[in-house]
Amino acid sequence: MLHIVIGVILIFIFFLLNILGLMQMLPLYITSPLLFISILYTISRFNHRKTFKGF
Repeated sequence: MLHIVIGVILIFIFFLLNILGLMQMLPLYITSPLLFISILYTISRFNHRKTFKGF
């Protein structure tokens, strides 16, 4: 659960950075991959929590 909360916080922070990138205050080629990686991390952690780990 902690990983999902961290992921949501990272998405929010990198979304704000991406908005600054769209306003050409930061390079967009840096902020867009960071936002993508944070979304990918959150989705992978959300999908991984109910997996079968074996006996």
